[in-house]
Amino acid sequence: MKVLVIGGGAREHALCRSLSLDPDVNALYCAPGNAGIAEVAELRPVDALDGAAVARLATELGADLVVVGPEAPLVAGVSDAVRAAGIPVFGPSAQAAQLEGSKAFAKDVMAAADVPTARSYVCTTPEEVDTALDAFGAPYVVKDDGLAAGKGVVVTEDRAVARAHALGCDRVVIEEYLDGPEVSLFAITDGVTVIPLQPAQDFKRALDGDQGPNTGGMGAYSPLPWADPKLVDEVMESVLQPTVDELRHRGTPFSGLLYAGLAITSRGVRVIEFNARFGDPETQVVLARLRTPLAGVLLNAANGTLDAQPALRWSADAAVTVVIASHNYPETPRTGDPIEGLAEVAAEDGPDAYVLHAGTRSEGGAVVSAGGRVLSVTATGSDLAQAREKAYKAVARIRLDGSQHRTDIAAKAAEGR
Repeated sequence: MKVLVIGGGAREHALCRSLSLDPDVNALYCAPGNAGIAEVAELRPVDALDGAAVARLATELGADLVVVGPEAPLVAGVSDAVRAAGIPVFGPSAQAAQLEGSKAFAKDVMAAADVPTARSYVCTTPEEVDTALDAFGAPYVVKDDGLAAGKGVVVTEDRAVARAHALGCDRVVIEEYLDGPEVSLFAITDGVTVIPLQPAQDFKRALDGDQGPNTGGMGAYSPLPWADPKLVDEVMESVLQPTVDELRHRGTPFSGLLYAGLAITSRGVRVIEFNARFGDPETQVVLARLRTPLAGVLLNAANGTLDAQPALRWSADAAVTVVIASHNYPETPRTGDPIEGLAEVAAEDGPDAYVLHAGTRSEGGAVVSAGGRVLSVTATGSDLAQAREKAYKAVARIRLDGSQHRTDIAAKAAEGR
């Protein structure tokens, strides 16, 4: 198989790494990619939001499968353009991707499918915002209706902060606060059959102890030793399958990766949000544990033949990923700083620990920072404590001026808390 991956972050590096290890993949391309992805895939320039350009590139390369990584190209209809060119694509249509592209659309689908979620209001005027904030009280949960690269959600005790965020958006969803731990559960689907992956937990806040502003994610781990063993089956029955069925019944079947962000509340499982693609940084730990070759699974989803897919095989090992972010992330991150220590990690810590690139580029023979989240340092071990130890040992080798990372990723879970 020849596979083309669209995107250039750590999620795409994780996808490319897994695909490069698949014996059925004899040519792997990534567009536009990054400095780390270049080590496992051949890079091609492309405007990832231009469906026609992506379809042309896939045709020129003779790709047997296109995997669209980020959400913005999906919402822009890139998958539709590739499908129209007759090439199998892993990623939902623009209409189905509205499940992530519009929080209000997702709420409507959940209501129709009887999927448990937070009570909410969709607001477009200051008066509606004030009514909703008063109805729910603190802590306030305010979500930009559209895409915001993981930074469109504010959870705060401060009504003024919540109101200011709401008024800065064209349309917002204001909802009740959901208590309890959060879980990310991915599922691969062809629009009919749904195959869940292993659950993970990510860390959204910038600072240790879940302090600081919301980010795109500062780390993740899998498996979840504290979770109910029946959690995946329950979410399949009450969330994932009903959502896929509802979208199919609407005439907008969802084919690709359905991501459910869940809260395990005192009243049961509730959906916080849906994403229409692999999550970052959870993908890094979930794929680190997947033993089934990836390309065939994604191709079955793209071709509508997922019912023929054998059961997925998983490693018993645990995986932890720690995000190294640039100076001043998530505000206005500094870029262009040289990154050192990458060769040391490869030489001293592999294969159990490795670095996945998020925001990097090559410059004059060096690798420099090119985004807010720069690297995802990922490690596996016999349990979370060992995986954590290996990940942070590798993190300590990386040198990036002004960088920041959390020191408590998976700490409570590793200690059995």
